[in-house]
Amino acid sequence: MLHITNLNKAFGGLQVIHNLDIQVGRQEIVSVIGPNGAGKSTTLNLITGIYKPDSGDIRFEGESILGMQPHDITKLGIARTFQTLRVFLNMSVIENVMTGAYCHTNSGLFSTIFRMPGWRQEEEKIRQMAEEKLSFFGSRLQGYRYDQPAYSLSYANRRRLEIARAMMTDAKLLLLDEPAAGMNPHESAEITDLIGQLRDEGYTILLIEHDMNVVGKISDRVAVLDYGQKIAEGSYEEVTTNERVIEAYLGRRHEELG
Repeated sequence: MLHITNLNKAFGGLQVIHNLDIQVGRQEIVSVIGPNGAGKSTTLNLITGIYKPDSGDIRFEGESILGMQPHDITKLGIARTFQTLRVFLNMSVIENVMTGAYCHTNSGLFSTIFRMPGWRQEEEKIRQMAEEKLSFFGSRLQGYRYDQPAYSLSYANRRRLEIARAMMTDAKLLLLDEPAAGMNPHESAEITDLIGQLRDEGYTILLIEHDMNVVGKISDRVAVLDYGQKIAEGSYEEVTTNERVIEAYLGRRHEELG
C-alpha cells in the first residue's frame, strides 16, 4: 500500500532523512522506532506532504504522491495523528470528528452560508457518519459525550478522539505518531488493543512509538531509524537483539528495549 524509496531530506546542511526505504502492506502494522531525532516524525511529514523530499519517491497504492498538497493526500486515503495532540478543544466531541469529513463534502460556499437544504442534508449525513466512527470507541466517546467540549475529555480520550477524526477522512492508511505518549501502563495497554482492532477493521497502520510494550505486541514488522537512516528491519525480536539497534539507543541495555 505504501512504498517509500530512496527518500532524502535535508534542512540546511543537516541531513535528516538518508536513502530511506520502507514498505507497508495492506492491513499491516509497521512500527518505526529510533532514538529522539532519528527522523521518525519527519518521515510522516514527508508522507503527508507537509515537507517536500529532496529526492526519492513515495507511492500510495502504486501512485506517486510527490508534490501533492496535504489535503489531496488526505483525499487519497492517508490520515494521521500527531505526537502533540491537535484536537479543537473548544469544539464538541462530535464536531471534532465531523471536521474529518469536510475534505469530501460537496456543499459550496453559498449553500453553507445560507444553510440551504442540500447543506443540511449533507451535514446530517456527516453527523451520522461521525457517530458511527465514535461507536468504535465504546462508551468513552458516545452518548452524552457527543456534545461535550473536547477540553473536558481525559488525555487518553483526547487521543482516541484524534484517531476518530482521522478515521472520519475515509482513510485506508493511518499514520499514528506516538499514540501512547503520556499514558500510564493501563492506558497504553488499551491503546494497544485499539490499534489491533483498527487493523481488524481493515486499516493499514504506520506507527511511530517509543513504548516498546506497544510496539512488541502489535507490530508485524519494525523498522529502526538512526540519524535518518534505516539501520534494521524485521520482527520485534530481530530488531531488539540487533547490535546496531542496541548501540543506537546510546547505552540502553537490551533488557530496557525489550
